[in-house]
Amino acid sequence: MLSVCFVAPHAWPVLSRDRRLPIVGGAEVQQAILARLLAARGHRVSMVCLDFGQPDRAEVDGITVHKAFRPEAGAPLIRFIHPRISSMWRALRAADADFYYYRSASMWVWLVAEFCRRHGRRAIYAGASDKDFVPGQGGQIRYARDRYLFQRGLAGVDLIVAQNERQRATCRATYGRDAVVIPSCYELPKEETSIIRDRVLWVGTLHANKRPEILLELAARLPQRRFVMIGGAGPERAFYERIKSEAAKVPNVEFKGFLPLAEVEPWFDRAAVLVNTSLYEGMPNTFLQAWARGVPTVATVDVGAPVHRIAPDVDALAEEVENAFDNPALGAVCREYFERSHSSRRVLERYEGLLAELAA
Repeated sequence: MLSVCFVAPHAWPVLSRDRRLPIVGGAEVQQAILARLLAARGHRVSMVCLDFGQPDRAEVDGITVHKAFRPEAGAPLIRFIHPRISSMWRALRAADADFYYYRSASMWVWLVAEFCRRHGRRAIYAGASDKDFVPGQGGQIRYARDRYLFQRGLAGVDLIVAQNERQRATCRATYGRDAVVIPSCYELPKEETSIIRDRVLWVGTLHANKRPEILLELAARLPQRRFVMIGGAGPERAFYERIKSEAAKVPNVEFKGFLPLAEVEPWFDRAAVLVNTSLYEGMPNTFLQAWARGVPTVATVDVGAPVHRIAPDVDALAEEVENAFDNPALGAVCREYFERSHSSRRVLERYEGLLAELAA
């Protein structure tokens, strides 16, 4: 039996399915999926999350959740040390795991690596974006201090997991370290419905890197199609409000704003095609949600999947969206690819084998 702790500060809303907390991140969704899969196989699984008001050592689907600090806790300047580092260190110690797993670029990678070094445990870092291994970027880390600590953490972890070969190559070129490629995975909810699929779907956090304005331009180009835009606000609330206001002016766009994960799922059941307009991605969970249902994906970025269609501009996006409506056989190809590459069964087997090797 393996003992694994997922260090996932913002994962409690996803893991607990608490619809009152407007947080649904791709890295958090993946960690919740993997934690549940390992727990269901009989492994001892824990998670370290921030304090969202949940009790300490809460049990969710066989996963013990240790809480750290409240997101807003502490005084400026000193809160970096206390309560943030102090409470996270305490939670890591309470988890008492053999393996500590962190996903997405953050200074916490350094803390996890340092804790494992001092206590003889194993630290694993998993990339969540193609930008994670780009020199000087580290995803969307804001402060130079945190970028430095992230780089220190990458140098100190025992194992790095990449989502695709592009990330693996960038990691080797930037940090001189090899990474193991394990794709992201997904499980269809049991409540999947069978209804008419006639929507063009867009799902993501509304910030500049996601470029939601391109979706609105696409909708104006295709007035005969019905579009649904789902996503909460990112760091810049003004950007969210501007997109919301502009969406209201496009008659064939239904703007939903933030929705909990359970309420997003049914919209994939109604989608004929999923559109992504991001500047960069890793392997979006939304693609897996689409492919598992046989829904084609069209995007402005390449994610390295043979079933995915790339469209660099609005004209190409419009052409590919219409192609998805005109060729329903594309759905079966997407579903077959998902089962072959991203099913939870296959990914779980890879992780169990990897952890067994690392333990040896």
